[in-house]
Amino acid sequence: MPEVPDVRFLTVAEVAELMRVSKMTVYRLVHAGDLPAIRFGRSYRVPESAVAEALERPIADAG
Repeated sequence: MPEVPDVRFLTVAEVAELMRVSKMTVYRLVHAGDLPAIRFGRSYRVPESAVAEALERPIADAG
């Protein structure tokens, strides 16, 4: 049996809370491809490591 990697997945609500943004912003990031996610049925799960990487990236200047 193949070994399963130890990956923790977060819900969109958990990601939004960690990133301090709305759930809609998380959905936008997922749909734009800026935040990798896996779809389970009608919901998305985001790897915890992807959230950590996104938080470490510099923020683009909006102006």
